[in-house]
Amino acid sequence: MKTIEKIEALSQIKSGLYKKDFLLTWEKSEKDLRIILEVAGILRDLRAQNISPRVFDSGLAISNFRDNSTRTRFSFASASNMLGLAVQDLDEEKSQIAHGETVRETANMISFMSDFIGIRDDMFLGEGNKYMREVGEALDEGFEKGVLPVRPGIVNLQCDIDHPTQSMADLMHLQTQFGSLENLKGKKIVMSWAYSPSYGKPLSVPQGIIGLMSRFGMNIELAYPEGYGLIPEVIEIAQKNAKQSGGFLNINHSMSDAMKNADIVYPKSWAPFHIMQQRTELLKKADKAGLKELEQICLANNAKFKNWEYDATKMKVTKNQDALYMHCLPADISNVSCKEGEVNGDVFEKYRIKTYLEAGFKPYVISAMMFTNRFEKPAEVLKNILDRNRKRVGF
Repeated sequence: MKTIEKIEALSQIKSGLYKKDFLLTWEKSEKDLRIILEVAGILRDLRAQNISPRVFDSGLAISNFRDNSTRTRFSFASASNMLGLAVQDLDEEKSQIAHGETVRETANMISFMSDFIGIRDDMFLGEGNKYMREVGEALDEGFEKGVLPVRPGIVNLQCDIDHPTQSMADLMHLQTQFGSLENLKGKKIVMSWAYSPSYGKPLSVPQGIIGLMSRFGMNIELAYPEGYGLIPEVIEIAQKNAKQSGGFLNINHSMSDAMKNADIVYPKSWAPFHIMQQRTELLKKADKAGLKELEQICLANNAKFKNWEYDATKMKVTKNQDALYMHCLPADISNVSCKEGEVNGDVFEKYRIKTYLEAGFKPYVISAMMFTNRFEKPAEVLKNILDRNRKRVGF
């Protein structure tokens, strides 16, 4: 379909994303999720046609990463720059936050000429998404009281509950690989725990996957060893979503069994819910000795499940012995990045380029989240950009 035809189709859908933060995918309607994907696809088309989609002449996008990141950090910077915004990192150790500045103060002080704030806060269970909402409330007050000329939008770049930019990029990847969202209905996706030589990996990726893919009629096999469960409320949301969309969510405690006849596999390590609860309390108290002791206990427990590695044997029982392998990256690759890990080196190499393609959708998803937050009628703005035809690279 031509870009103009995509824009015309988009114009027929009323968006509910205007001036709304993007914090959890299950807070958005299916219609709005589709709008995000459509806008992301159009922005991707524009860049491929060397058309600049810049809609800001100045302004800041604030990058607040409270945990380490590569792909999401650069994706947020790329998305912001693509729309015309400069990016400023908020380094909390170099700010007055280190001296006790409150969230409501910080939120307003960084936002005088800001349009968006991207936040990653996935370390503390029960705190990350809560922090984002606290920032949002402070911004609401600042805008209402005339402190801020514009209320910046917030994009969740990963929290303790969900990783919406990742799961939406994954959905866009699946849409591309299988031809349409409609073609995903009835497809079997295995969201599986996998062995890792580290502990404390967030729950937000597997929770984001089951929370989003259950919206589109997929059959989800959630596989993990006994004791490695996710947040119960999120599983309930995914089960409800699956029932409404015509799919299902099944919990399986055998990785090998779960992989049978799978169309898509997503082997990814995470820390058990109850362990993350303990870890959060220790982090709050800055109990280094307690954290070290918990780590040793968890690593020893992980080591009991080294056979939870996605390898050629497990791949052979998937559909056509060739299920689409997905990962948010970086993967723990056996005999490559670690001795024993989530995925066999040869299997990962077979799908490595596809995982890069998967990651490549994230900048467009983030830019679409920002775009639809700022513009009530995104199709009209995209049409103007297309008509303007300003070259991104000119000679």
